[in-house]
Amino acid sequence: MTSLIEQAKQKAAFQAVDEHVLPHHRVIGVGSGSTVVHVVARLLQRDPALNAKTVFVPTSFQSRGLLLDGGLTVGDVEQYSEIDVTIDGADEVDSALNAIKGGGAAHLQEKVVAEAAKKFVIVADYRKDSKVLGEQWTQGVPVEVVPFAWRAVMKKLQALGSKDAKLRMAVKKAGPVVTDNGNFLIDAPFGLIHDPAKLLKDVKLITGVVEVGLFCNMAEIAYFGNEDGSVTIRAK
Repeated sequence: MTSLIEQAKQKAAFQAVDEHVLPHHRVIGVGSGSTVVHVVARLLQRDPALNAKTVFVPTSFQSRGLLLDGGLTVGDVEQYSEIDVTIDGADEVDSALNAIKGGGAAHLQEKVVAEAAKKFVIVADYRKDSKVLGEQWTQGVPVEVVPFAWRAVMKKLQALGSKDAKLRMAVKKAGPVVTDNGNFLIDAPFGLIHDPAKLLKDVKLITGVVEVGLFCNMAEIAYFGNEDGSVTIRAK
């Protein structure tokens, strides 16, 4: 039996696809994570003739696999630098549609694909909906770093106020998580983040940081699936 949370994710994903992936679109960005599984499922329910004329740009090994398994045509941002719409999940979204992403270690590619899109749409369940970033997602802001610099970056993050910043360690593998890009991840808690754009700038300026899991002033609309089967929509 499908859990209420999975049903909520599905509701949000299906509605977002139905309302934002349009027949004339030819390049679609597809994010990563558990909610995106439902995005791909809905894309596969479209008219096969439309999908045959559409290129899908994944943001991770996971979403690339989902798209290929579904028989869809896959491209990348090097080939398709302008994307009609990108739909992706999030770890947390605040009242201004700023988001924390990177729980799945794919936020560098996710941000590149989101920024290449004319429209960026977030899909999530009700647990990811917050007034201020840091309310629900307490694991910290994901920071992708080049491996040789992680200790130096960690010290800088601690100096910025993230006293509990930690290198993300792998499960079922000895050592740290390694991203699709061959980098390490630091999870840096900053408590409640009232000015995510400033924090993004401060962290991004640290030498050795590749990308920061703060997506500020990027999303145009977010869909949150609720326990009761409804969908809450927040738009700019």
